[in-house]
Amino acid sequence: MDKPFFTLHDASDKARSGLLSLPHGTVSTPVFMPVGTNGTVKALAPEDLTEIGFEIILSNTYHLYLRPGTDVIAQAGGLHRFMNWSGNILTDSGGFQIFSLASFRKIRDEGAAFRSHIDGSSHILTPEKAVEIQTILNSDIQMQLDVCSPWETEYKKASEALDITARWLERAKKTWTEKVSDGYGGALFAIVQGNFYKDLRRKSAELAVQADTPGIAVGGLSVGEPYEVFAEYLAYTASLLPREKPRYVMGIGTPEYILSAIEEGVDMFDCVLPTRTGRIGHVFTRRGGIALKKSEHRLDFAPIDEECGCKVCRNYSRAYMRHLFKTQEILCSMLSSYHNLYFLHDLVRESRLAIQEHRFTAFKKAFLQRYTENKKEIVL
Repeated sequence: MDKPFFTLHDASDKARSGLLSLPHGTVSTPVFMPVGTNGTVKALAPEDLTEIGFEIILSNTYHLYLRPGTDVIAQAGGLHRFMNWSGNILTDSGGFQIFSLASFRKIRDEGAAFRSHIDGSSHILTPEKAVEIQTILNSDIQMQLDVCSPWETEYKKASEALDITARWLERAKKTWTEKVSDGYGGALFAIVQGNFYKDLRRKSAELAVQADTPGIAVGGLSVGEPYEVFAEYLAYTASLLPREKPRYVMGIGTPEYILSAIEEGVDMFDCVLPTRTGRIGHVFTRRGGIALKKSEHRLDFAPIDEECGCKVCRNYSRAYMRHLFKTQEILCSMLSSYHNLYFLHDLVRESRLAIQEHRFTAFKKAFLQRYTENKKEIVL
């Protein structure tokens, strides 16, 4: 990882397209990554993800560490072999999951002490251990352990979280460098924190840049703040990051958020939303989101989205999908999740093309104008 592994090809204002060169193949950016928290993208098989065209997915260190355990995955030969996925895998360090445990965790300088949500057992995750676990998983991209603070955190606590995250980054990079020397091929990303204070954001970005990791993630967004605040702080933070490094924003999965991120030069993003909402019959269309359970779809034999080229829209009607939902057939979750992931993958693919043809701003405006024209009916 001494040499840059990210190549920029085209730009349309701040939006840009490029290639990530990773151990399990190249990844075209910007890229949306499906979330496979437990080593599986819910309701889809790895073959489905390959069929759609995904080159990278996300899994979670916290969950895989607790179950099935790193010993199981190590004996399987790594996470790729364990889950039969030949593409790339990015793993979250587990920091956000520990953050969400609230009363079950305590942040110390040593690391994050927490109790398992599964059986209540006690654990401590240090920045070194997070790197070691992700190395066992054989992650193509791994994240440093960080301290995420919620929306409306007071300045002092946000500053303390930033300082701990910075110290943890130094320790994480040292351990990661040792693993690379031993033959590990995955990249490490630093994470920018600072909550919603611009001076803290700038300080954190400067420290992340100084660490000189292969990529940088923008953390602490999409944690309950209004969209306008998200957009403001995303734009501000992205402007502080070096052009030559890939930028990753965690936890965004709607067209509005994705297109706004791309417009600010973000290269990577992920979210559970397309599969989580798919499992309850909520699906994307180019004219906004719809709920398949609505009675208006009972005799609607059109596809979910007439402009979508996925196999769900080619073969099944809204009426049939509603029938599956009302009868609680698992096929509804499978097909809806497949369609939603295809929809976002296609949106990002079209965004890349628009960037390459220097028309992204016009593309974004036209897409969102149609997508939001029936805003009252959007349920996603």
